[in-house]
Amino acid sequence: MHMPKREDHPIPFVITHWINLLAMFFLALSGFYIHFPWWGGYMGLARGTHFFWMFALLINLVVRIILAFVVTDTLVPATHETGKDYKNFLPQKANRHQAWPWIKYYLFLKKETPIGAKYGVLQKIAYVATIPLTLLAAYTGFALWGPTSTWPIFQAGTDWLANWMNGAPGGGGDPMNLRIVHYWIMWIIIIFTAIHAYLANIYGFAPSRMIFFWKEAEDTHA
Repeated sequence: MHMPKREDHPIPFVITHWINLLAMFFLALSGFYIHFPWWGGYMGLARGTHFFWMFALLINLVVRIILAFVVTDTLVPATHETGKDYKNFLPQKANRHQAWPWIKYYLFLKKETPIGAKYGVLQKIAYVATIPLTLLAAYTGFALWGPTSTWPIFQAGTDWLANWMNGAPGGGGDPMNLRIVHYWIMWIIIIFTAIHAYLANIYGFAPSRMIFFWKEAEDTHA
């Protein structure tokens, strides 16, 4: 098995990964408190923390997308083929037509590891899907936040969701529907993060040592 190398995960991606982790942690923690204030007196701190890390996450997302078109890293680890990072998230010759084998592999219906490049087919889809999911979380958050909730672009979403779910046409839609959507987006992101952590370390913690501490492990299979 290929052990992660520094050329697989350049230092800019280590930094953006750290920011993602911290943002997810503090967003979830503060979000739970806002939803269930189990200890009184900290709502202002929780809201401030929540929106600080939301902005940090959005900025980090934009930076990470830009870096994908700027930074060169490994495309096919076994061959040391390199290129711009965005190519890792597109269909590649190295793992074309491997979606179904990867599905069977993750469902424990297939023992042999399917053909893969730097990422498997399902990994590519999942990573790309986090972009609109993050943007939707931000949109619903802005629609709930007092200073921006009445902006036309966010009020329109509140009204549309109230109309669609409750059949209440007109302005001034109940934001509770948005709160529910925002809450469940958080759970989707938490579940995705847990699955991501499991699959990344299913064969050992070398990937985590690399992406968090930029520390290479010895490749035991030359």
